[in-house]
Amino acid sequence: MTQDLFDPYAPVPETPAKSGNSPEFSVSDLSNALKRTVEDAFSFVRVRGEISGFKRASSGHMYLALKDEQAVIDGVCWRGQASKLGLVPEDGMEVIVTGRLTTFPGRSKYQIVIESMEVAGEGALLKLLEERKKKLAAEGLFDPDRKKQIPFLPNVIGIVTSPTGAVIRDIMHRLRDRFPRRVLLWPVLVQGQGAAEQVAEAVRGFNNLLPYGQIPRPDVLIVARGGGSLEDLWSFNEEVVARAVAESDIPVISAVGHETDTTLIDFVSDLRAPTPTGAAEKAVPVRMDLIGQVEEDGLRLTQAVRRLGFEKKTALESLARGLGDPRRMLEERSQTLDNWADRLPRSAVNVTQQARARLNEASARLVSPREQLSEKRGRLENAALRLDGAMKSALQTQQARLDRAVAGLRPSDAKRDVARSEKQIIDLGARMTAAVKNTLSREAEGLARYDRLLESYSYRNVLKRGFAVVRDGAGNLVGKSADILAGQSYDLEMGDGVTRVTAGEGVAISPSSVNVTQPTTTATDTATAMPETPAKPKPAKKKNPRPKDDDRQGSLL
Repeated sequence: MTQDLFDPYAPVPETPAKSGNSPEFSVSDLSNALKRTVEDAFSFVRVRGEISGFKRASSGHMYLALKDEQAVIDGVCWRGQASKLGLVPEDGMEVIVTGRLTTFPGRSKYQIVIESMEVAGEGALLKLLEERKKKLAAEGLFDPDRKKQIPFLPNVIGIVTSPTGAVIRDIMHRLRDRFPRRVLLWPVLVQGQGAAEQVAEAVRGFNNLLPYGQIPRPDVLIVARGGGSLEDLWSFNEEVVARAVAESDIPVISAVGHETDTTLIDFVSDLRAPTPTGAAEKAVPVRMDLIGQVEEDGLRLTQAVRRLGFEKKTALESLARGLGDPRRMLEERSQTLDNWADRLPRSAVNVTQQARARLNEASARLVSPREQLSEKRGRLENAALRLDGAMKSALQTQQARLDRAVAGLRPSDAKRDVARSEKQIIDLGARMTAAVKNTLSREAEGLARYDRLLESYSYRNVLKRGFAVVRDGAGNLVGKSADILAGQSYDLEMGDGVTRVTAGEGVAISPSSVNVTQPTTTATDTATAMPETPAKPKPAKKKNPRPKDDDRQGSLL
């Protein structure tokens, strides 16, 4: 009789020792029998151990091994169940898994099919929490520089918590007492499976709202939960929640548990509150305190303005006492101005007279351009005469030498010497011609410079500025007003031509006044007579009369 493969605990009957009649099993039959036996005996087990060799296949299944000090058992979690575990397995994590044992006939191995998993004990949770804290800190999620400033008075406050707990009521009550604000609640689970994903989704959902949409975007977020054990608060230690809070563009206030409870969200949030009520106090100021502060600041501002006005008034009065009377100061300045106005014409006359005297002295020291030109012309003629004589003397000397050489040389030597002499004569003639040209060119340039200088000194340039040269009928210059005779014709040379005028009759001629009439006007290129127009007499000056021998016109040459 054979053993029942479907009842492993059935007694095995004694069989005669017949080596040739023992039953034979195939490998598949034996493996299937073992599989059924293990699954029936261990259909629901809880195993505690440390995770080792964890990996996630591309299909979504998870494979790992559970070990302790003496044994190792393989484990597998299928894709559909892996998404419901509530935590992410890691190597070294001590966990308690629930599932069933089965075998894998293809490799003669047994393994546990995991249906749920939880961290084993508070010590293991704290160890896992510390490792996650180090990981996130290394990524810079706890850096104080990345934390955002909480707005002083937000218009809209977003709250992520359970809608049925006492937390939301405490927050609303405290906001109503301090400063009522608009509140948006995003209801989530705060404990158990799926709570971490809901909290992370709520934070991201608030950040996705438009600032001016139908549902306004909050200015600050409060993630809150009441107190509890480490296992109860574990959802807020999940990495997905910490990263969602760290990535939030809206400032986040964490208020999870009591003051002694610490979760990962407290390190990545922009501000930590010890309790949900404390979070409401940190979110908004006290309205009555603000009103009192504004009134106090207004009173202080009014007093400061009054005190500043009084101080400025006192300082102004002190300065006014130190200043003189503006009218008296203006009168003194007016008198000084009148004094300078009286002195200015006399000073101008004195300056003009001094300048004229210096000009006359300089003119007396200057050599006449005609004299300079005549001297240069004489030098040039003398140089030309000397050069001509030198050339003739050189030619005569050279000819005499040539004649003597011809007389004392043979015909062939004479021809050669004659040719050499002719060449020398030609070279000397060319050099002499070049020297003459250079000399004439330099003298011509000097003559041109003197011509330009003469033109700049010419009195005609002065005539263009409104002056005139007076000549009598014989062409002589009239340099003094006393030399003008009544009824005598005079030629006035001005910048645009010569005009003939006649001195008026019956008028006393003095250095200060001359009455000149112009019966006819004759230009250098026309003889047309102009109608007689008497010239207006110049008014006599009251102050500083000229002396009789003062020659203001002077000689322009």
